[in-house]
Amino acid sequence: MSQALAFANAWNLATTLMVCVVIFRTGIGGYGVMPAAEYDGDPAAVIHEFDPFQ
Repeated sequence: MSQALAFANAWNLATTLMVCVVIFRTGIGGYGVMPAAEYDGDPAAVIHEFDPFQ
């Protein structure tokens, strides 16, 4: 997934579900998006975190 698509999907997911969402760099050079509570990967791989309550 491209970085622009990851940011768009993360913002949409965060505001729709009203949960904190992280964007992280995958091992193959792409980006991933998932709820922050479920992310258990390397903290250094996190690019951005969307918090819908801020």
